[in-house]
This record gives sequence, C-alpha cells and structure tokens, in this order.
Amino acid sequence: MEIPPKKTGPSLAALRSAIAELSTQVIAVQEVDYNLPRSGSSNQVSEIASAMMATDWAFAPSVIGTPGEKWHKLRESDPKFITNKSNDELAGSYGIGIASTIKVLRWNRLDLGNSPVGMPLVVPTESETSSRPKIRAIYVHDEPRLALAATLENGFTIVNTHLSFVPGVNLAQLKKLKRWALQIGQDSNTKVLLVGDLNLPKNLPVALSSWKSLITKNTYPSWGAKIQFDYILSNHIGAGDYRPLTFAPSGISDHLPIGIETLD
Repeated sequence: MEIPPKKTGPSLAALRSAIAELSTQVIAVQEVDYNLPRSGSSNQVSEIASAMMATDWAFAPSVIGTPGEKWHKLRESDPKFITNKSNDELAGSYGIGIASTIKVLRWNRLDLGNSPVGMPLVVPTESETSSRPKIRAIYVHDEPRLALAATLENGFTIVNTHLSFVPGVNLAQLKKLKRWALQIGQDSNTKVLLVGDLNLPKNLPVALSSWKSLITKNTYPSWGAKIQFDYILSNHIGAGDYRPLTFAPSGISDHLPIGIETLD
C-alpha cells in the first residue's frame, strides 16, 4: 500500500486508524517517510507497526530528503535500512517498509537503480474544495528504486518493492528482482511472495514466467480504480492455498490496499 503524503502528510491518528482497520499480520508499504517535516517528522513505518502491534519492522530509504524537492542518493555510509532493533541514525528520508507480527529472522535489501530520464505523469493533487483529488500532468524524474525482503519465522519471505514508472526500466528491474527473490527463498528454504507497486498493467508482471498474480483487480486510483499497478506475486502458492482479502479504501492512500490469507 502506498502512503503518498499531502502537504502536511496524513495525521498520525488517521494513519494508525487505517492500519488497525486492515487487521493483518504483515503490511508492506511504499512511499513512506522517515523523519521528514511534511509528515510531522515521524517514522511512519514505526507508527504502522505500533498500530498493528507488530513485533518487527524495517524502513529502507530510497533517497535522503524529500522527492520532488531536495534529495540525494544514499551514500556508502548511510544505513541501508532501519529496524526496531537497530541503533543506526538516518537523516530525513523516503522509501519503503515492512511491518510484521510474525518474527522476522532476516532482512535483505536489493538496489535496483533508476531511469536516467523521467517522463510526464498524470498525478493527483489536493483540492481545496473537494475530497476528490484534482488531476494534472507534470514531468517527473525517476528516483532510485529498491526492494526490501523480510524472511519470516513461519516459512515465508515477503519481498516489497516500488518499481520505476518508466516503461522497459520497470520490466528490467522486475526480472532482476525475481531472480534475487528466488535466490533468497532457496537459501532460506522459504516460500516467496513479491508484493508492491510494480507500475505495470495486468499480465505484464507474470508474462513468460512461472510466477502467478494472486490478486487480479484494479488498484489505482483509489477513488475509481481503472488500472492494476499493485500485485502479490508467487511461484509457490496454488489456487487452493490462499484466499484474496477485500479491504475498503484506506483513506490515506491513492492506491487501494490488497491482501491475501494463506490457508496452510
């Protein structure tokens, strides 16, 4: 689920309420802030973990600073992720995260790079007169992309990502990510679920591969979804091994939340 901030970001009360309403054991989020003024200088992944009473969480920064304003890529000395058990210090940043009520045995990160060129995108903006966002086209530079993997005590590895919006670049990133995810699954003897915003329409994430999309529904925009960008992919789970979950719009994201419940 993406949590794109508004001018001042969603309130912590709204964030906690929305997450508690989902009532799930693992949550993977994209477009989250860590200690940025626009979101009240809070650690949004930590707040999410608190709302769902998670035992473990991690935030992986994509950039240091605020996208669309002033930011730079991570330096060698910057921590690659912050967890509830780490003592590392990290400047205000933006990225992805995972929170889990199931014990996390190991965290892993994969850097996927970014497109050297951006492209014009149609994006929602706040409206002062309506709860329905206005739509406008702007030229957007691509920020660095990454994946964060949580190997869980229950025999699953959850891989969260937010791929580039530039066609071709996102497909190359996904191909690299699938190989990496399968290697982690093999090394840890776990089943892999690859989740997140892939910025790819239906069928492309699984075309010509052994992966299956466990959720097939439009997810964007949340106020009238017309396209699927958000997925849960697996090459281990069969049709009788899970059931899709249905969630109402979270009220804090311009994407609809998606989820599954495993039956084994």
